[in-house]
Amino acid sequence: MAITAAMVKELRDATGAGMMDAKKALTETGGDMEAAVDWLRTKGLAKAAKKSGRTAAEGLVGVAVDGGRGVAVELNSETDFVAKNEDFQAMVSSIAKAALGVDDLAALKAAEIGGKTVEETVTEAIARIGENMTLRRMASVQGDVVASYVHNAAAPDMGQIGVLVALKGADNGIGRQIAMHVAAANPASLSEADLDPAMLERERAVLTEQARESGKPEQVIEKMITGRMKKFLSEVTLLGQSFVINPDQTVAQAAAEAGVEVVGFVRLAVGEGVEKKEEDFAAEVAKVAQG
Repeated sequence: MAITAAMVKELRDATGAGMMDAKKALTETGGDMEAAVDWLRTKGLAKAAKKSGRTAAEGLVGVAVDGGRGVAVELNSETDFVAKNEDFQAMVSSIAKAALGVDDLAALKAAEIGGKTVEETVTEAIARIGENMTLRRMASVQGDVVASYVHNAAAPDMGQIGVLVALKGADNGIGRQIAMHVAAANPASLSEADLDPAMLERERAVLTEQARESGKPEQVIEKMITGRMKKFLSEVTLLGQSFVINPDQTVAQAAAEAGVEVVGFVRLAVGEGVEKKEEDFAAEVAKVAQG
């Protein structure tokens, strides 16, 4: 039986499944609409699709390191309860390890773990656990050695914040200390050269206006702007920040003293940038009571 676009649309409307999944279900069942719905339910695809509209802003960041390469992945869920689920944690660990062999998020979703793609694994977990989940981000660094740190760890190598620091040279423990610094200080970039030009221009424009309001001579204003930009860069760039372990040194100075050079870093925090729907506790209880 020929599978028409109208049939695919009807099945999608009924189940919320993706177009390719709906078409495959109809093909597998010879165009039988009810059987196709059951096929999708069996695969967990219809149930997962119905949950895909929910906000997933909790979850875990997982990290994995192999020699001079380190990766961090963020897998989101709707509630922090799921982050405590052993199945969810095992999935985060497997995905992080799979990320060591790929270069971007699209390739990671297509990578295989346990005979299934990562994307299929997440979809099945949505149906099994009952919450929407999103494999949101992947980031990586490379160097002679990579150090990692996880803040608020839920299990080994996963937690609320995952940090990787790539070093040139032999790490003698400074790598983890710098990773802890990154978790706490949240630098915007490694150095001024890596900073977003638009961010620099915005800051310079603001500082220029502030300086001009002082009414001081132009040459004094220029010195004010230069000094304030220097202070700004010391606050937002990793190498220029005061090292949390020893505030008398910058991170760059501490690294040099340890005989290494910081060549890159990654910091992922669960849910950053995701707009969460806020509800007060009373409203949440009322919602549960209403079923």
